[in-house]
Formats: sequence, C-alpha cells, structure tokens
Amino acid sequence: MVENSIDAGAHNIQVLVVDGGKANVQIVDDGKGMSETDARLSFERHATSKIRSAADLFSLSTMGFRGEALASIAAVAHVELKTRREEDELGTSIEIAGSKVVSQEPVSCPVGSNFSVKDLFYNVPARRKFLKSAQTEMTNIVQDFERIVLVNPDISFNLFNNGAEMFRLPATSVRQRIIDVFGKKINADLLPIEAETSLVKISGYVTKPESSKKKGAKRFFFVNGRYMQHNYFQTAVMRAYDNLIPPGDQVSFFIYMAVDPASIDVNVHPTKTEIKFDNDQAIWQVLYATVKETLGKFCNVPMIDFDVEGKPEIPAFIPTAASKMSSYAPPKRTVSDYNPFKQSGGAAGSHGESNWESLYEGLKDLENESQEIVSSDYNPTLFDDGLVSSSSNDDGELVPSEKNYEDEKGENTPYIYYKPDGQPAVLDPSVPKFQYKGKYIVLPVSSGLMLVDQNRAHIRVLYERNINSMTTHGHIVQKIMFEEIVTFNPGEAAVFEEIFDDVTKLGFELTNIGGGSYSVSGVPSNIQNINVDEVLHELVYSAMDKTGNMNEEAREAMALTLAKSFAIGYGEVLSQTEMTNLLRDLFSLSTPARTPDGKIVFSIVENKAIDKLF
Repeated sequence: MVENSIDAGAHNIQVLVVDGGKANVQIVDDGKGMSETDARLSFERHATSKIRSAADLFSLSTMGFRGEALASIAAVAHVELKTRREEDELGTSIEIAGSKVVSQEPVSCPVGSNFSVKDLFYNVPARRKFLKSAQTEMTNIVQDFERIVLVNPDISFNLFNNGAEMFRLPATSVRQRIIDVFGKKINADLLPIEAETSLVKISGYVTKPESSKKKGAKRFFFVNGRYMQHNYFQTAVMRAYDNLIPPGDQVSFFIYMAVDPASIDVNVHPTKTEIKFDNDQAIWQVLYATVKETLGKFCNVPMIDFDVEGKPEIPAFIPTAASKMSSYAPPKRTVSDYNPFKQSGGAAGSHGESNWESLYEGLKDLENESQEIVSSDYNPTLFDDGLVSSSSNDDGELVPSEKNYEDEKGENTPYIYYKPDGQPAVLDPSVPKFQYKGKYIVLPVSSGLMLVDQNRAHIRVLYERNINSMTTHGHIVQKIMFEEIVTFNPGEAAVFEEIFDDVTKLGFELTNIGGGSYSVSGVPSNIQNINVDEVLHELVYSAMDKTGNMNEEAREAMALTLAKSFAIGYGEVLSQTEMTNLLRDLFSLSTPARTPDGKIVFSIVENKAIDKLF
C-alpha cells in the first residue's frame, strides 16, 4: 500500500499501526487519488492502472504492476478506502469485507488516499493463528518501512505504533535519510561511492572497515528505486574488503543502482525482492572496482617514509659482550628518620638504607607455583582415567570413584566419572594439565590425550548459566560507578522492548529514559571490562535474526551471544586451578561435547593413534 502511494506521486505518507498490524494498518497519503470508478476497480483481481500493454512489463517504472495486492488484502480483512482527486469536489468511500463490497458512497475528504485495513485474517483463523507476537510483526513492518524510506528520501514519512510516533522523516538527502533512520552514530562511518558506465550508474555509501561487526550490519541494494536482495553483488562488496576486516565480520552499505529497465526482470519472485540482470557479471566488476576505489581513497593507510636525506643519523644499538654481561643493581631507596615534632636540636636525622628487598622474599616461592602441573605425591598409576575424583577406603588409601556414566549410545564415556549418588566427580587437581598455544587444555585420559577448546568450553558453561538465569531467579547485578546511556534506533528499540525482561534477568539493570535510550546502572556480576553498548546491541541483533517465537528463540540466542561475549578468549593464560574449575564445570553438564551452535568442545587423541606415530 505504501508503494501504491509512492506510485501515486505522494509527497507525505503516514503509516499508522495498531497491535503489530493485526488490529489495524492505516496508510494516509497526499497523492493524486482515484476516481469513483477506479476506486471500485482497484480491488478487483489483476486490475491495475500502471501498465497499458504487455510490452510495458519489460520496461517497468512503477513499484506495482500486477494488480494483486489490494484484491488479496480485501479478501482477508475489513478494508475502508477514502480517496479524492484534486479536480473532484467530493471523494469516494468504500468498505469491503472478505472481498464483498459492504458500502460505497461519496464523502468529503482531502486529496489523496486513506486506506484502513482492520482485523487481518479475521475470516481465516488458521492463518491468523500463525501470526507472530505483535512486537515481532511490528519488527517486520519496520524492516519493510526502512527499505522503502531509504530509497525515497524526497518523500516525507511518519510511522506510528499504537499511537506513539516511531519515525518522523522529513524529505531530505540520501545521507541524511540514512542518519535519520539508523542514528547519528553511523554518520562518521559513511564513505560515498560514485560510478557511471554505459551499463549501470552506481551511487550510495559504504562504511569504513573499522566499523565492521559480527552482527547487525545494515546491507541495502536498490535498483531503479526498488529494494532487492542480491547475494552475488554482495560478494563483490565484501571482496573489496578482503584483508581489511576480520574474517566473518560484516560491513554496512547502502548502494543505489540505475540500469535500463529492459535489462532486468523484477517479476521472478512474489515479493519482487529478487531481480534478474541480463549482464550481472559486468555489473559485478563495476561494483567491485567502485567500492575498492572508495576504500583506497578515503581509508588512508600510514606509509613508511624511506626518505632520509637531510635527516639526522641515529645509530642503531648493537649489544656487545660487555653489555650483555652487565647487570643493573636494584634501586636503593633512602629514608629519613627526621621528625619535625621531635625535640632533637632541629638537625636532620641520619639517613640509612631501607631493607625493602626482604619484604618480597616470601613471594619467591609463589613465582613458579602456577607453572607446577604435577604434585609431589601424584601417582600416574593410581587412576586409570585422568578425570576422576578420589576417595579413601578403610585403610586410608586413595581409590577411584565408580564410573557409572553412559553416553547417548549406551557406552561408557571415557572422560568423566560419576559418584555413586549420581553427582559428577570433581576433577582431581593433581592431574597434569597444560595449555597448548593458548587455545587448548591438554590432559591425559585412559584412552589417550584429551584436547579441550578453552573458549568453546567456557561458552558451553556460560550458556547454561544464562539459560538458567532467564528461566529462574536471574543473575546477580553488579552496580557500576558511572551510569552509561545506550541508544537504539526505532527498529532496534521495538525489539529491545520485547526482550527487556530477559535482558534484566541476565543481570543488566536498565531504566528507560525515552527516545529509544536506556540508562544502564548495573551489569552481570563477575564480568570485567564489559562494553555495555556493544553487548546490548549484540543481544538485539541476535533476537532480530530469529523469525520464530521471539520469546523462546531470542532467549536462546541472547544466552549464546552473552556467553560468547564473556567467554575466555584464545591466548588467555589459565592457572592449574582455573583449568580444573573450567573442566569441572564443563563435565558437570548433561551435554558437554558441543557448544549450543554445534561446534565441538573437546576431542580425544586415542592411544592407538599416538602409538602409530612411533
């Protein structure tokens, strides 16, 4: 309906939504309007005023052309239309319910059209049942709204949700429209692109490489004023960023193309978002070169200056045998025992050396403690599995606990022991463990050597904790000294409102201060060096990626996102105690072998494989 308003030459379009569109969707525009006859015909199947002959299908310049939308809408809702042309004194009012005309009469109304669609799918209860929550449907509406307003910056738009204004977008330039929709923060990252060839004219903006992110990138392609999804052209943009952004990261872009309408087919998909190009390979090359040129022009890389003429010569330091053997004595600190309040004739007290080295003598024994991997009384033959807790028998001897755990195949699992009461055994801290390349924890088990990915292991543990927190009591909140303000654009704010309760259960203390902004006064406990703005936006992007029941799928996605944000990173050095605690927490879970997104957490190199090496 908004596309129809654009085709009608409207300069101001208002969209009013109630209950995510299920109760009412109203579109008000100031376009050219319709006559009484056209208003009635517009709801007939395949009736359109936008093409006159079959040949027009091969050179489309309008958004709509099939004549199916209004007929389909009128078949499943109560629709009311008020419309008037500028040359008419009175307009026309039509009410339709389930494809049947209820009434049609003249009415006094402004120039343009006013569509009101109420009770969507009222006569198709099976279809209405599969509508998502009001907030999820509103998110879908906002996404489509963004696609339309970005390509029509010369038109003023307003979007209202349940009476509250979400967007007020005056007519402006393309760059300002992007800023109005996604916030001022994106302005500093926009780089303009421009190219014109005989095949295509390209304009728009890409973002700087340093603004790349794992999720939430805004990626928009438009051709001849129409939004499109084109994975092939997307690879051209991402190829231009090779070696400039980390693998797996995404960048935002807003790219507008203008081509000969006869060289594209927009009717290959019902939603008209997939477009076929006659010469897409040539356009791919032009697009890649355009983005690459922009990155080279605006992303200045510091160059090494080899011009040394007229510069002072600074000799390089070359260590000699004497300098290598020289040592520096520890600094000596002198203290004064002079006391101005002591009656000692006013003379300064004597100076002496402070025996400060003795203060640190007790720490010498602790320097190597974290590097010890085997205790002095460790007996490698005592346990036939490295992951086992010990207990004492009547004679005071250490014996292994009974192994009674079985995996999904019904076979005894070689990496964990369970106590007779069914509780997971605590890992023996005397079992030797060490880190390999700051990524894997390596330790012996009965069947060979176990390698545990420390990052994925921690993700698995934190994920279970987050899920438990959101379904039970919640995380403990840790107050922060200075409150932080996090701002979401209207589309993100709509999603955040729905996941707000789950976010607070994760341990964030938030206050809505209006305008899509929230004041953060608390974060999850035991979390250090947290980037609140980045983490909260990641949670929103995770929820937006889910198309099902947002309350369930988004909860799992948020738990995983938060776990990845706070998990132990690669290269982080762990002590023996930290490794033991991590493995204990991991193997106390019912499913420790894989992360929530299916990645392997640990693997065992069997003894047979090791023996074959020798």
